[in-house]
Amino acid sequence: MAVKHTSKIEFTIGLDENKVPEEMTWNAEDGGINNESTKAVMLSVWDEKKKDTLRMDLWTKDMPVDEMKQFFHQTLVSMAATFERATDDQKMSATMRDFSDYFAEKLELIKK
Repeated sequence: MAVKHTSKIEFTIGLDENKVPEEMTWNAEDGGINNESTKAVMLSVWDEKKKDTLRMDLWTKDMPVDEMKQFFHQTLVSMAATFERATDDQKMSATMRDFSDYFAEKLELIKK
């Protein structure tokens, strides 16, 4: 199958003198995102030759801790959904969702 279209996602990271992120923006033209500000990025890339995951985790120095906790929780929830779509493993996906609920409860992200 030949590639019919290409799409680009770009991140621009503004660093301070110690190379710590101060501001970040991103573009995803096909998704209608143009120079949008963000405080955190988690990116995982599969290296099929090494059978290993390459990761990039960045956040600005003014990212509030409470928002970072929420960001992690939402990432865990979305990973469970993605895992289920990718593998159709409903049992493990449910286990991942249970852990996400536990994570939120322990961080008091969800009101009882």
